[in-house]
Amino acid sequence: MWFDDHAEEAVTFYTGIFQNSKITKISRYGEAGKEFHGKEPGTVMAISFELNGQPFSALNGGPMFKFNEAISFQIDCATQEEVDHYWSRLSAGGDEQAQQCGWLKDKYGVSWQIVPSVLIEMLGDADTVKSQRAMTAMLQMKKFDIAALKRAYAG
Repeated sequence: MWFDDHAEEAVTFYTGIFQNSKITKISRYGEAGKEFHGKEPGTVMAISFELNGQPFSALNGGPMFKFNEAISFQIDCATQEEVDHYWSRLSAGGDEQAQQCGWLKDKYGVSWQIVPSVLIEMLGDADTVKSQRAMTAMLQMKKFDIAALKRAYAG
C-alpha cells in the first residue's frame, strides 16, 4: 500500500479495526538516498503488518501514486453487527460520495467492500427471480442491511 507520508497513521488505524492484527516490522529512512526520497532520516519508510492474519505492507513513498477504485479490499461479514462495525470504522472521515453497494472509501483513499456472506449466496442462487430481487435491493443500498436483503430475496 503506497502512501505519501501517512503509512504509520493508516496502519495504526487499520490494526485498530481488525481483530488478530498487528504491526510486525517498521523500517525507517536513513541518510542514504535522501536526495531521491527527500524524507528526513528516522521517518517511517515501510511497515509490515497483518489484518486478520493476512500480511500487508505499507510504504511512505511520496505523492506520485494515489489509491483509486481499480482495487479494493473485500471484508466478508457473517452478521449485521460485523457489517456495521467495519462500515462505521472504515468510513469515518472517508468520502461519502464513494459509498455505494457495500463499497466505501476510507480517509486514506483506500476502497473497501463490506459484504455479508449471505448476499453472495443470494446473488448466486439458480433461482434468478430470487437472485434478481436481491440484486435490485442491493443496488439501492450504501451500507448493506442483511434483513432487508433477505426480505427482498424471499419476495
